[in-house]
Amino acid sequence: MWPALAAASTSEIAALFAKQFARFAVGAENGSTVREPDWTTPNTIALELKSVRLRDFSTHEDGVPVLICAPFALHGAAVADMAPGHSLVAALREDGLTRLFVTDWHSATADMRYLGIDDYLATLNVLVDQLGGTIDLIGLCQGGWLSLLYATRFPAKVRKLVLAGAPVDIAAGQSGLSAIVNASPLALFRELVSLGDGRVLGQKVLKFWGPESVDTKDVHEILQTSEPINSAAFAEIEAIFREWYAWTVDLPGAYYLEVIEKLYKQNQIAAGRFVALGKKIELADMRAPIFLLAASEDELIAPEQLFAAEQLVGTPAHNIRKAIAPCRHAGLFMGKTILREYWPVIACWLSEPDASAVATLDAAA
Repeated sequence: MWPALAAASTSEIAALFAKQFARFAVGAENGSTVREPDWTTPNTIALELKSVRLRDFSTHEDGVPVLICAPFALHGAAVADMAPGHSLVAALREDGLTRLFVTDWHSATADMRYLGIDDYLATLNVLVDQLGGTIDLIGLCQGGWLSLLYATRFPAKVRKLVLAGAPVDIAAGQSGLSAIVNASPLALFRELVSLGDGRVLGQKVLKFWGPESVDTKDVHEILQTSEPINSAAFAEIEAIFREWYAWTVDLPGAYYLEVIEKLYKQNQIAAGRFVALGKKIELADMRAPIFLLAASEDELIAPEQLFAAEQLVGTPAHNIRKAIAPCRHAGLFMGKTILREYWPVIACWLSEPDASAVATLDAAA
C-alpha cells in the first residue's frame, strides 16, 4: 500500500485516499485496557505539571543535576527504567551520577490537544529552573531533538548535552521511520489526528507504526540478556518488556503534526529554520560539550541522522564525543551490554568538569 499512497499524494484524491487508508490501518477500538508499567528504581515526584511528572532518582544533593529527557512518542518514559539489569537510570546511578531526574510525560487528555512543541519546551524550562537553572541534559530518541532545541534556545542552562538515538538531520540518512513519513502525504497524519478528535491515540495507532507485538527473538536481541531464550529467567524479563511495549501514550494533535511537518518533512532544525519560543534556532549557536550515541542497527533513527549534528553545532571539535553501539534502537536504553559498556563512558564524561570550571579553578590556584 505504501507505494500507492506515495503516488497518490500528488493527485487530487490524495486526501481522500489518505483518509481511507488511515481508517483501514488504524481500525476500530478493541476495547482492551493495558496497565501502565511500573518504574523499577525507587523515586519521588519532584514536580507535577499538567503535561509532565518530574521523577527524582537522586541519592545525593550535591553536583550538577542530570535530567533525562525521555521521548514523548508512542511508548512511555519508563523506557529509561524498564527492569533490573535493563535500566538506564540504575546504570547511571551505579556509574556515579547521584543527582538524576527523568521527564515522565503525561498522556495527552482531550484538553491538551492543542499543545505544541513550544508548550513542551516551556515546560522543560520550568523543570530546569526547578533543578536550579543549570543541568546536564540527556535526550533519548524523540526527547533528543527536543533537548537539542532547548540547549540551543537556552545555552546558559545546559552544561553538557547527550543525544542518544535522536534525529537531528533527517536528510543525512534514511531509516524506516523517516521513509514512512516521506512516503506519506500530510493528509494522512492529519486524518490520524482527526480519528482521535484532536489527539493521536496510542492504542489505536500502535499497529500503524509497527507490530502490535514483538517476536521473542527480537526481544532477546533488544535486551541483550545472557539468559537462554527458553529459560524462566528470560520469560520473566520478556513479560516486563511486553508490558512496557503494550502501554502507549496519547499525543496532542498539534504537537504531533508539528513534529511530522517541521522536523521530518521540512527538516527545519538542520536547515536553521525552526523557530522555538519566538527565536529562530541556529545550531551553530549551540556550543555546549556534546556526546552523540547511535545504534548501528537502528530501525527508527539512522546513525547519520544523529551524527550530522557534529557538523551543525558550534561546539568545538575537542568537546564533541561520539560512539556507535552494536544494537537496535531500544537496545540503546535497555540493552544489558550497552548499559554496561557504553553508558559508563558517558557517565564519566558527564562527571568531568567543563572547560570554564577548569579555567576558574586554574585562575584561583
